[in-house]
Amino acid sequence: MSNFKITEILNKFKSGSMDIDSVLDQLNDNNQNIPEKEIFARIDHKRSERCGFPEFVYGEGKNLEQLNSIIKEISFNGQSVLVTRVAEKVYEELKPSFPEAQYDLLAKTFIIQTKEDKLRTSVGKIAVVTAGTSDIPVALEAKYTAELCGCKVDSLFDIGVAGIHRLLSNVDRIRSADAVICVAGMEGALPSVVAGLVACPVIAVPTSVGYGASLKGLTAMFAMLNSCANGVLVVNIDNGFGAGCAAARVADSIRKNIT
Repeated sequence: MSNFKITEILNKFKSGSMDIDSVLDQLNDNNQNIPEKEIFARIDHKRSERCGFPEFVYGEGKNLEQLNSIIKEISFNGQSVLVTRVAEKVYEELKPSFPEAQYDLLAKTFIIQTKEDKLRTSVGKIAVVTAGTSDIPVALEAKYTAELCGCKVDSLFDIGVAGIHRLLSNVDRIRSADAVICVAGMEGALPSVVAGLVACPVIAVPTSVGYGASLKGLTAMFAMLNSCANGVLVVNIDNGFGAGCAAARVADSIRKNIT
């Protein structure tokens, strides 16, 4: 039984609408009476202790009832909430229940940040770099993920190799980061160039941006996997979330080694 459900039962007891015997019956028997098919989510509340950040939620494919229940349970346990791939229509339906949430239409992210996380000292600095403006939605997903993992993020958008002077004029800012997330579609060349200019880890994110032969991101992904710049790490196509988590792990490892 979720903590949210337990709280609901106890509130009914407090208001007098449920007696103590009914409370005990529900607390003892509720999970046994729920068919396995109705248990649609098992929140990992200990993930932050193991990994440094709480369980985040992939929103696409979940219905409104499921998202409501999951968000309430995570919030009830005092953890920040990040739901990725939330369509605007779904957000509008969630908004009345969570007026404190922040939604970014470009990134399609739904965020509720605790006061504690807002005041938390950054564990490291991440640079999020995009080749073009069309790559920004994926980059924002990476940015918000890294920030909720406790990182400070410096965003540099539209500095791809088609106008390489834009990249070269920002090298000092990129070099100051503990890890760089490079987001690019088309031919996916940006991570190779950046990796030849910096000493920190470079996490490449191929996007599905590009014309026909870009093959919805496959061309960029293959180019990044075959990068001649050693040590480039590649995540899945359009996976800004995965890149944000990976960069946060790098930054957190550096902080632990320093302290």
